[in-house]
Amino acid sequence: MASIILLFPELPGVFSRFLHFFCSRRNRSELECSTMAVETVVPTAIANGGKLGSAANEKHAEKLRFIEEMTADADAVQEKVLAKILTRNAETEYLRRYGLGGATDRDTFKAKVPVVTYDDLQPEIQRIANGDRSAILSAHPISEFLTSSGTSAGERKLMPTIKEELDRRQLLYSLLMPVMNLYMPGLDKGKGLYFLFVKSETKTPGGLTARPVLTSYYKSDHFKGRPYDPYNVYTSPTAAILCTDAFQSMYAQMLCGLLQRLDVLRLGAVFASGLLRAIRFLQLHWPELSHDIASGALSAKVTDPSIRAAVGELLALPDPELARFVTGECAKGDWAGIITRIWPNTKYLDVIVTGAMAQYIPTLEYYSGGLPMACTMYASSECYFGLNLKPLCNPSEVSYTIMPNMAYFEFLPHGYSAPEQLVDLAQVEIGKEYELVITTYAGLNRYRVGDILRVTGFHNAAPQFRFIRRKNVLLSIDSDKTNEAELQKAVDSASALLRPYGASVVEYTSHACTKSIPGHYVVYWELLTKAGRSAEALMEALTREGVMERCCLAMEEALNSVYRQSRAADGSIGPLEIRLVHGGTFEELMDYAISRGASINQFKVPRCVTFPPILELLDSRLVSAHFSPALPRWSPHPNN
Repeated sequence: MASIILLFPELPGVFSRFLHFFCSRRNRSELECSTMAVETVVPTAIANGGKLGSAANEKHAEKLRFIEEMTADADAVQEKVLAKILTRNAETEYLRRYGLGGATDRDTFKAKVPVVTYDDLQPEIQRIANGDRSAILSAHPISEFLTSSGTSAGERKLMPTIKEELDRRQLLYSLLMPVMNLYMPGLDKGKGLYFLFVKSETKTPGGLTARPVLTSYYKSDHFKGRPYDPYNVYTSPTAAILCTDAFQSMYAQMLCGLLQRLDVLRLGAVFASGLLRAIRFLQLHWPELSHDIASGALSAKVTDPSIRAAVGELLALPDPELARFVTGECAKGDWAGIITRIWPNTKYLDVIVTGAMAQYIPTLEYYSGGLPMACTMYASSECYFGLNLKPLCNPSEVSYTIMPNMAYFEFLPHGYSAPEQLVDLAQVEIGKEYELVITTYAGLNRYRVGDILRVTGFHNAAPQFRFIRRKNVLLSIDSDKTNEAELQKAVDSASALLRPYGASVVEYTSHACTKSIPGHYVVYWELLTKAGRSAEALMEALTREGVMERCCLAMEEALNSVYRQSRAADGSIGPLEIRLVHGGTFEELMDYAISRGASINQFKVPRCVTFPPILELLDSRLVSAHFSPALPRWSPHPNN
């Protein structure tokens, strides 16, 4: 592996000390500083910092100063980052195709390299996946693919990555707790109960691993070999996190959280939906968990040897008092404030509640008794972007500061498509919305991520953004993202089952229902029947033969791979529901919209609804509700 490459001969002392700490976080030789491959850009002008507040210790102080240094002259950092990426990848097939001729300046790069989507890059990505090891996108070898939802064919995107990206991600992770401790001191006095899980992975035809970005991180030495840090002690054994059996993993993590309930200072999961699944698991399995605690023996349902060994260290002796406490709290049937009742020292929830996850805020408030919710960082499979410097702000006010050393960032004003409209990181304007475009060390050049962001302010010279939405996404419960075209395809596929009965779907809309755990898709259908057949006769036939249930399953089978995995393997989405409504319901919906000022000439039925009065209107016209009777087919191997 290459040694650390710096773009400045005179490395500032504070950053040098930060790198020394970062590189010496393990004793094993393969992870020592001389063998790391992280590349970082340091601005020429360094502010000595202090703007973020007083750190808990010198280690945290160095990290806070690092944030100040990186954001002091964001434009200069960005210029150097792009030059470094273009220098490194100059001889790749992709960049040579556009005739840069070794140029590393922004003007030449923007004039010659196009703005692209995943579909544009899919031929090159497929070649890499099939085993082509030439320098197609990146001069460094592609180490694996990080999977993300949303190809036009309904399969996962394969985002190429390189080994050093793990170092870059770890660097961003290492900044989170120093910032959080500014607002919530004393986090070194207890533990975090985090429900973390790995998902299935597969191999491409060329032998590269393809898996979600967090699965990649949890299975890396950066996570498994992390040194002791009093600010990052988890109740969950690593063996439980790495278990691929979702039930065994959740059971062990919940049991360990109960056994250490008084040590827990924060609860978390990646997404709000994940934390709610954990609460639902407690609701369903507290008798078994209490039995294990009372007997001092782990349930036979947990068969993984590494989990049994790890949990056995905590569950060494019976604890009938704790078992009675858990039983007493859970048997009440009152789950309001259950988090602070079971884990009374919890200070905040660490979950993503922005974007589609905002729909879970009321439920989290109910279970937590109103605990603060911290959204700490902004990341995706393509790149880790930045962090929230005010992590305990109201969820509606969450903004992320883009760290300019992570990649080269451009921004397309929302509503525009011409490449010449793109602006650089330091040129965005407060109040405006932009689509994020990135150029990464791993070989994505001017890649449209699809996230829509609104500029809310600046920290030093680095802009801060509020995540508004994922472009074109209609429905999302967990990590799934379903767009309008995918939903239309699923409706078309399912409605074909109605043809033998002389019926068709005349209109439809949808809703991501999170009143139940896990949440599920609800699709409202209004049917049209052939002349001469009554609606009652149609419904009798459809009910008698279970047609609507088969329609639900057909819709699920037609949705994308990420949805099907979430249903079939992860259990993070419930069965899809079709609600049939009376004829004329969608005309009533149009009348309602017009009464609120919509133009009758421009009105289109929204394919997804969230406005409570509209949902109430639809549900008031309900004829019947039907659920998918089985799990959709899914395999980690798409060709199976």
